[in-house]
Order: sequence, then C-alpha cells, then structure tokens
Amino acid sequence: MIDLVAPTIHPTVQESIEILAVIAFALSGLAAALRVGMDFVGVCFVAGVSAFGGGTIRDLLLDRRPFFWVEQDHLLWLVILLCFLSSMFIRQSDAELTEKWIQVPDAFGLGLFAALGAQIALIAGSSTIVAILMGVISSTLGGVLRDILCNVVPKVFSDHKPYVTLAVLGSLIVIGLNHSGIVQWVALVVAIGVTTATRLLVLACNISIPIWRP
Repeated sequence: MIDLVAPTIHPTVQESIEILAVIAFALSGLAAALRVGMDFVGVCFVAGVSAFGGGTIRDLLLDRRPFFWVEQDHLLWLVILLCFLSSMFIRQSDAELTEKWIQVPDAFGLGLFAALGAQIALIAGSSTIVAILMGVISSTLGGVLRDILCNVVPKVFSDHKPYVTLAVLGSLIVIGLNHSGIVQWVALVVAIGVTTATRLLVLACNISIPIWRP
C-alpha cells in the first residue's frame, strides 16, 4: 500500500474518544471481574487493565510519551469512580452478569479504540500497515488481558465471531477516509459507527467465522 501523509487530530476530539473508549472497556472489565467474584481491588485492577492495556501497548510501540493515561490522569479517577459506584449499587445477586452484557460495552470499545489507534499511528507518521496494526492492538489487547486475568481463554480468539477483522475494518476506514481528504473527525465517527454497529450485528445474529480444522 502507499504510505499516507500524516493527518492531524483536534485534541478535544481525541480526548473525547479516549474518555468514551476507556468507559466502554472499563465497564466490560468491571462486568467480567464481577462475574468471576473478584473483590473491589480485583475489580479495579481488571477494569483498569481492560481500559488502558491496549492503548498503553500502542503508545509504547509508537514511542509516545507520556502514555495517554499518564497525560490524562483524570481517566484513572474515572475508572476508580466507576468501580466504586458498582460496589455500591450492584448487588451480589446482580454479579452473575451474562456474556452478552459484557460484549455490548466491549463492542463500543472496539470501535472507539480501533479508529483512534489507527489515527494516532497516522499522526505519528506510520505506514498504512503499521496504522492498521496499531488500531488492532489498541482495540483488542485490553480485552485479551482482561480475559487472562479472569482465567478464561481470551474471547477474541475463542468465540469464533468476527472481532480482530472488525478492528482491521475500522482502521482501514480511517485510513481510506483520511486518504480521500475527509475531515478527520468525520472519518473517526464513520469508522467508530461502522465497526461498533457491525460488531453488535454479529452478536445479535450470532454470526461466526469458520473454525480451524487441522
């Protein structure tokens, strides 16, 4: 592919997307931790890893300093607040949250972080293939770490429903629209909307990809 000229992104747009993505993945991590019976510390840890894991690895690979959650430390307080409120208002009988409940905020996090990860990579001057990879890493590794901490096989590899492919799709939409000269926030909104809506459609219709059979 032809490498693209690095675009720009308005700080307010980037911060808004990061806040929404952190909330979405923190909720999925919170739900997963509650489902396996973790205490408050465990819930906070899993929610934090889920929310910040993918973006941290993205920043590390792109050599971005400080990390996004260090530069915006209010995101840490936001995750702690979500966990605190959950401990107050979610009863023990509500802790057995279903897989579908966990997957809904996860779908929003997927769309948000895939689009933003690809955009940030383009801003850093990365090539097209690296921008796609950063979109995938940003949007999937937090969930992988979440599932590992909850002692389950990461669902991104085991539930046979499109996930990484949708992260690639969202990243490609951002790259393609940037290449077409579309305003960057419009490119992000379109990519987020398509990726999230497609993931929710996959869940609603129980669409699966072929299972590897040696």
